[in-house]
Amino acid sequence: MSVDFQLDEARHQAPLPTPMFHEWIFPDGTPWTRFHRDRADYLLRFVDLADFHVSGDGRAVRCWPAPGISEDSVRFLFANQVMPLALSRQGTLVFHASAVEIDAQAVAFMGASGRGKSTLAASFATNGFRFLTDDGLVVKSAEGQWRITPSHPSIRLWEDSEEALLCEATPTAPPVQFTSKPRFLAGNQIAFCEQPRILRRVYFLGDGAAERPVFERLKPGDALIELLRHSFLLDIEERQMLAAHFDELSGMVSESIYYRLDYPRYFGKLAEVRQAILEHARDTSDTP
Repeated sequence: MSVDFQLDEARHQAPLPTPMFHEWIFPDGTPWTRFHRDRADYLLRFVDLADFHVSGDGRAVRCWPAPGISEDSVRFLFANQVMPLALSRQGTLVFHASAVEIDAQAVAFMGASGRGKSTLAASFATNGFRFLTDDGLVVKSAEGQWRITPSHPSIRLWEDSEEALLCEATPTAPPVQFTSKPRFLAGNQIAFCEQPRILRRVYFLGDGAAERPVFERLKPGDALIELLRHSFLLDIEERQMLAAHFDELSGMVSESIYYRLDYPRYFGKLAEVRQAILEHARDTSDTP
């Protein structure tokens, strides 16, 4: 599993010859990423930031940043947005999710932006448990088990989460130009797990309406829909790739490890939430 990356000279984002077939848009309506085809390959345009050419097999990526965009910003885009999409072309399962290590196994948190994936990962990582990824959860099948592969050893947090969880000495990565959300590096303050771990639980995060942590086991069909919703997929229109992706997800949901989790979104409740997750992840009585 690898993606070759080539960074070229900056160039202005000229109009593209092919219409986009997909688009990622921020909640306020601002365009984020536009997906175009280039014969058998793909062109991903991050508006006013960079163009990424992705080979059809997902093994090579070439980038042209927009003028004035830093290399740190481009490499962060590649690692956290483009590479997971390229890996999907290689048949690798990648999800929008964070994950932590509990008792030498992986526990993953999936949910829409703002549901608390990174905050939960940081809460565990600053309280004696190591994290495996802040986003871009890579899952592989090995010897009949699903394993989580660690990603970049950093966590992105908004200021309120930073103030609640981290000390001032926590090292940060260089800032990037498209977000004010800082990235905190693993180390003495934030523990990181470098080894793959067997997937023990997947929690799909609710909207925070619950007054206490509430767990609901999902049926396989419901879990499959959630996994599809949170998958990185470069080409959402290619039927053969979608069919293969669906087959792999169908194999994943044969295990009863998927739950809906809602919990109060108050930093003062994080210790209680963390303890509830620990007890639930360790409990085997709810597994058929």
